[in-house]
Amino acid sequence: MKFFNKEVKIALVAICGLVILFFGMNFLKGLNLFSSANIYYISFKDISGLSSSSPIYADGYQVGVVKGIKYDYENATGDIMVEADIDKQLRIPKGSSAEIVSDMLGNVKINLLLATNPRERVMPGETIQGGINDGALGQMKGMIPTVIQILPKIDSIVASINTLLANPAIANSMQNVETITGNLTVTSRRLNNLLANLESSVPGMMNRTDSVLQNANTLTNNLKDIDVAGTVARVDATLANMEKFTAQLNNNQGTLGLLMRDPTLYNNLNSTMRSADSLLTDLKAHPKRYVHFSLFGRKDN
Repeated sequence: MKFFNKEVKIALVAICGLVILFFGMNFLKGLNLFSSANIYYISFKDISGLSSSSPIYADGYQVGVVKGIKYDYENATGDIMVEADIDKQLRIPKGSSAEIVSDMLGNVKINLLLATNPRERVMPGETIQGGINDGALGQMKGMIPTVIQILPKIDSIVASINTLLANPAIANSMQNVETITGNLTVTSRRLNNLLANLESSVPGMMNRTDSVLQNANTLTNNLKDIDVAGTVARVDATLANMEKFTAQLNNNQGTLGLLMRDPTLYNNLNSTMRSADSLLTDLKAHPKRYVHFSLFGRKDN
């Protein structure tokens, strides 16, 4: 009886197919059974969709894959332990951590956050603390309650805006704005014309200004030629004469002083004026007493 009969050949082919399928499935999952890698454990409170063969990155470069996931039933905290198959060439500093990141398409990966500790390192088989980085999706999740609260207010604001826009006063206001804009355009045009006229008049104005300045210079030169000292001296002489005249008026010995201060002279002048007035009155009433004129000689009264 031959050993390699038909049944043995079928069994060997089946075993080879299973081996190829096993290695092919691990290869498709990203697991390389012949690679030199270290096993690390990452502790998570929530793996958030993480699965076996999920990639592990460090600084944007893939350094390993998730080999397995198990729940820590023995620990009271109930952490989820992720078995990470990481390249031996990667040196993980002490104090490093890991985070689970999900993109917009739902792909989940682990990012190693390497610490800056050149002296100490995490040894293979040790545990690294992990967390979840929701990224933009997490921020959007946190904003959802606020957005839900704002939506009714936004609806109210939109309704108010629609009511306001439906008001015919808005259309009238827009027409008024258009009219005002046209008026402003006309005003601007007139201002431009006025400025152009002013610019054309500026040279003449400057010439007149130069003429005024020349006249002012001439007047200044004439003022410089005036004998100010002589004029002041004459004014002082005039003031001295006025003081002398005032002193004479105040003196009782002079004629003007006596005339202004002596009542006797005033009374005599007043009496003389009254006598002269009486004489003129009598002369008008009896002119014949004072004038005798006759062609035939004088007659005795």
